[in-house]
Amino acid sequence: MPCHLHPTSALFGLGNSPDYVVYHELMMTTKEYMHCVTAVDGRWLAELGPMFFSVKETGKSNRDKRKEAAVHLQRMEEEMKQAEQKMAEEKKIKEQEVPVKQEIATPGLSTPKRTPHKLGL
Repeated sequence: MPCHLHPTSALFGLGNSPDYVVYHELMMTTKEYMHCVTAVDGRWLAELGPMFFSVKETGKSNRDKRKEAAVHLQRMEEEMKQAEQKMAEEKKIKEQEVPVKQEIATPGLSTPKRTPHKLGL
């Protein structure tokens, strides 16, 4: 929406006008003047409102973008294969481990395997 910076605005005296501004106060005269304004970065708008704004990278053709996307996809697939192999190795190691036999401790004397012989009478 084309608007003009009001001469009393703080950004008016900078000499160059910022690419993106957010106005807080709009004055309607013969022209639309933005009185209270804040300069913002265009990337902020793309981050906070991606459904309204997008940032186009300059100097990249569609072919270059497709190549980058294909390389990124291939890298992701390789990482996934490595993660699956690592999980399979961990599972195999876990299965090969012999489970530790646990005994339950009970109070009292343990019973001997054979009773001792009595000497004497």
